[in-house]
Amino acid sequence: MIQATISRNATGQVTAFKLTGHADSGAYGQDIVCAAVSVLAISTINGIEQVARLQPVVQSDETNGGLLIADFTKLDLANTQLQTLLESFTLGLNDVATNYGDYIRVREQTR
Repeated sequence: MIQATISRNATGQVTAFKLTGHADSGAYGQDIVCAAVSVLAISTINGIEQVARLQPVVQSDETNGGLLIADFTKLDLANTQLQTLLESFTLGLNDVATNYGDYIRVREQTR
């Protein structure tokens, strides 16, 4: 199961996200939950870097997969483009979880 954690500060701004685990909803190369989450995460990071022109701190397990941590705490959290992209990411993850709840769990935490 994919565990997705969205971290927010006291004012509700997204400060980080963490994705761990594997969906295992299908055979390798046919796992639509993994594909959906991967596309959401990669396009969000790409959008932050290329549209908002910000550099988040990103950690991933390139060899085994199953881990992606993105930290935005060193960025301008009030940046509208950043927060819009992150809210869109959160909505997308929650939509995937609504339809495929056996394979992904999304939780939010306030730090």
